[in-house]
Amino acid sequence: MLQVTDIYKTYRHRPILRGVSFTAGPGECIGIAGGNGCGKTTLLSILAGVRRPDRGSIRFDEAEAVGKRKVFEACAAYVPQEAPIIPELTARDNFSLWFKGDKKKMEADLKSGVAGALKLTEFLDTPAGKLSGGQKKRLSIASALSGRAPVLILDEPGAALDLAAKEEILSYVEAYRRDGGCVILTSHEMAELNLCTSLYVLKDGTLHPTAKGLSASELIRLF
Repeated sequence: MLQVTDIYKTYRHRPILRGVSFTAGPGECIGIAGGNGCGKTTLLSILAGVRRPDRGSIRFDEAEAVGKRKVFEACAAYVPQEAPIIPELTARDNFSLWFKGDKKKMEADLKSGVAGALKLTEFLDTPAGKLSGGQKKRLSIASALSGRAPVLILDEPGAALDLAAKEEILSYVEAYRRDGGCVILTSHEMAELNLCTSLYVLKDGTLHPTAKGLSASELIRLF
């Protein structure tokens, strides 16, 4: 269970988050929509432990994570919009660099783990700089989940991907959720938001519960 309580964040004297609170459990996918610059990426980076809130609490199964890096590392897998991939290295070398475990565990993961499910073996020897957007995203997700984190945090997972790659990523995210994983994602795309079990709009620094099934124009009017 992820429990987020009263998260506040100010940047250059501008309030970005003003008491964000929500809960999410196994098998849930929480979607967060909102206009550009509303604070979605800031919120996700805080949930992943990349940034620290000014105040508030983030608990994974009752364990407080704020100020405790090891809790974030064990419980949250974060895939930002821009994949942290070194283009000069092969996909295998990038995966090895980010993989949380020894070589034996990595090879096992490539055969039957997350990396296997995402079909990394199709492009392991390709320089990362030559990978397609979808391949980079698959590599990033497999790397992030190598520590078997129960919460997957995705910032715009389908951004800049072609239709085939979007479908591959969405299929994996849905399978991860159905297997009991918890997903938190931000998106501007209705297909991704429709995947979510709960939907919120981030506006004026707070989260507003929103009905599912809205059209894109109806959702945008809430921004």
